[in-house]
Amino acid sequence: MKQRAIGGQTVSAIGLGGMPMSIEGRPDTRRSIATIHAALDAGVTLIDTADAYHRDAGEVGHNEELIARALQEYGQGADGVLVATKGGHLRPGDGSWTVNGSPAHLKQAAKESAKRLGVEAIGLYQFHRPDPRVPYADSVGAIRDLLDEGVIVMAGISNASVDQIDEANEILGGRLASVQNQFSARFRSSLPELERCDALGIAFLPWSPLGGIANAPELSAQQAVFQEVADEVGVSVYRVTLAWELALAPVVVPIPGASRPESIRDSATATDVELTAEQMSRLSAA
Repeated sequence: MKQRAIGGQTVSAIGLGGMPMSIEGRPDTRRSIATIHAALDAGVTLIDTADAYHRDAGEVGHNEELIARALQEYGQGADGVLVATKGGHLRPGDGSWTVNGSPAHLKQAAKESAKRLGVEAIGLYQFHRPDPRVPYADSVGAIRDLLDEGVIVMAGISNASVDQIDEANEILGGRLASVQNQFSARFRSSLPELERCDALGIAFLPWSPLGGIANAPELSAQQAVFQEVADEVGVSVYRVTLAWELALAPVVVPIPGASRPESIRDSATATDVELTAEQMSRLSAA
């Protein structure tokens, strides 16, 4: 599989989003572990998670623990996998989402995430979502402290604007490694943030790169041009979508969610899809 860089680490150009394996509608544990193992077999070396990826109250970190277990069971072949987790988003257990960007919470959350992942230092830790009650500089300042203290190896932010990218990078002393924003064929409002990351050499990790769990099956109907190109290339519309995103900039590393081995195997092969300039033009204009 083709590779890309996040901070100082080389990773696969396609990552695995772990959220579908832990929220509503999640599969049983064995299928989830089989999905993670299928990703590793396919050459995936980036796995995205968060302490808020869980379904019920009292199971904070469900996805982190699941990933840690899967990597342990896989053995030495999992060495070098970058697990990126996040803090600052919360799920009370009733299906809703809340935020807590206080420095005290972020620092404690990061340490608890490290324990669940079974690591001395988290490879990539990202501030999950801005908290309107807390100055952004204070939240990112906590991430900087975690970086300086060695609790995390690399720092990132998520759901950020262009101005927040610049502010975070300044607070981190030019050490902002990644930005994780929603971006897909259907949702392109983060294109300015993608372009800013490209200009700065910061990895851009599109979440829901296929349009979201509920909308991915509708991709071909909603974006007929993507299906046309998929038919021309002879691959799934999902692979074409990921290939289009990869071709937008060398800093893009999509992290499609998966809960079945077949899904991540298909997504992983998107790096082999070569799109012509004409096809890229049609897809970007769709």
